[in-house]
Amino acid sequence: MSDQERLHKVLARNGIASRRKAEELIANGRVSVNGEVVTQMGVKVTDEDEIRLDGELVRASELMYYLLNKPTGVVTTLSDPQRRPTIKKFIPTVSASLKPVGRLDMDTEGLLILTNDGDFASRMTHPRYKVEKVYQVTVKGSCPDDVLNRLEKGIMIEGRKTAPARAQLVHRSPEATTFLLTIHEGRNRQIRKMCDAVGFPVSALKRTQIGPLILKGLRAGECRLLGKAEVDKLKKLVGLES
Repeated sequence: MSDQERLHKVLARNGIASRRKAEELIANGRVSVNGEVVTQMGVKVTDEDEIRLDGELVRASELMYYLLNKPTGVVTTLSDPQRRPTIKKFIPTVSASLKPVGRLDMDTEGLLILTNDGDFASRMTHPRYKVEKVYQVTVKGSCPDDVLNRLEKGIMIEGRKTAPARAQLVHRSPEATTFLLTIHEGRNRQIRKMCDAVGFPVSALKRTQIGPLILKGLRAGECRLLGKAEVDKLKKLVGLES
């Protein structure tokens, strides 16, 4: 007999959803195994079982992990009701359905992970794991050290203080200041709002690193497959086995 695995893990492994969302799909009666609807947690299946979601066959797919250097001027989604340019045209045509891990706003460029591994994507973006992200920030004007210290200690935005961060000065001139800001939160437009709050609006923003994964060697719009060693390090970071 083939090795048994819990149903919600199989759904996550096939890129259907995170494990938690997969459990919701099962509880809502949307998943069947060998023609029988399953609503109980803990059911185990093998590769020989026929699993369907909403009547559609769930096929085993190879897990894939890509790195995209997202350019500015595109939204981090595969389709947009407002018909704005999306990242879809930069994603390679593969058998798996790749989805972005987290988001970068339209005017932000840089490192974006794409995968069909729903469990991995969920953990990488979950606040519990505090995955660090490094951004190269350019603001207007000469930003003094005390302002960078304020960013490090946390800024009140939308009634809630940001978590401690790390700021490293790269360049300062009367016209602009560039620094690296390391955060582990993922609040909407967080860095832009933090800089607005201290009186130094962002003029350019680029994500250069997620955990141990560093953006290098890719021009804007280019995409590459992550190597096994890179994926293993990312998985270890969020408590997943390789």
